[in-house]
Amino acid sequence: MDVSYKRLFKLMIDRDIKKKDLQSIAGISPASVTKLANNENVSMDVLIKVCSALQVDFCDIMELVHGNNAVVEKRVGVGE
Repeated sequence: MDVSYKRLFKLMIDRDIKKKDLQSIAGISPASVTKLANNENVSMDVLIKVCSALQVDFCDIMELVHGNNAVVEKRVGVGE
């Protein structure tokens, strides 16, 4: 099971927030922004700072990706 931060970056596009802006308003490092952009693990502290700065909840910036289940669901859908 992996984590995707696509929702965060879609939200940033919708609000016209650049990566550097996120760094500044959330008080996070450039390395943390890079990890988010690459869907890598970040600390809960980073996620809390981002959510607080953007005034959103965790589910608004991230989602769980079930790699194997997603493939199975697509295969089942195609065979119907």
